[in-house]
Amino acid sequence: MKLVKEFKKFISKGNVIDMAVGVVIGGSFGKIVTGLVNYIINPFVGIFVKQGSLDSLKTVIHKATYVVDEATGLATDTVATPEVAILWGTWLQTIIDFLITAICIFIVITVISRGRARLEAKKLAEEAAKKAEADAKAKEAADVLAAKQAQLDASVLQQEALLAEIRDLLKNK
Repeated sequence: MKLVKEFKKFISKGNVIDMAVGVVIGGSFGKIVTGLVNYIINPFVGIFVKQGSLDSLKTVIHKATYVVDEATGLATDTVATPEVAILWGTWLQTIIDFLITAICIFIVITVISRGRARLEAKKLAEEAAKKAEADAKAKEAADVLAAKQAQLDASVLQQEALLAEIRDLLKNK
């Protein structure tokens, strides 16, 4: 039961749901990039490649062998031994897929980071303005208190002077 509760708590967190959405969107984005490379970039590059497309760029180590029909002595469409080749073109397509995906992710992360930085700067500026306003109000209150204290001090001095005069008058009488 404890394990089930922990799992529910884990699943209900926003991070897990966000991550799941990110995985789904990332998979779809990967298909879009692969399509871009296979259906747009690859044929364009094929214009400059003798074989016609990146897929056809390969180094054959062993050619495929086919089953020979004994009756006719001709090779059939059945492969006896498959071709062994280094598929350079397919590897280049994978690298292009990766680079396009990496550039897109870099751009998205950069935009998000800049947006967060702007929001944080705005928040810090608002906090600084509030603090400056609070400091100004505190200084104003301190100035008012200092003025009242000065009035009280002057009043006390006047009262002491009056009391001294009264004492002197009473002594002289």
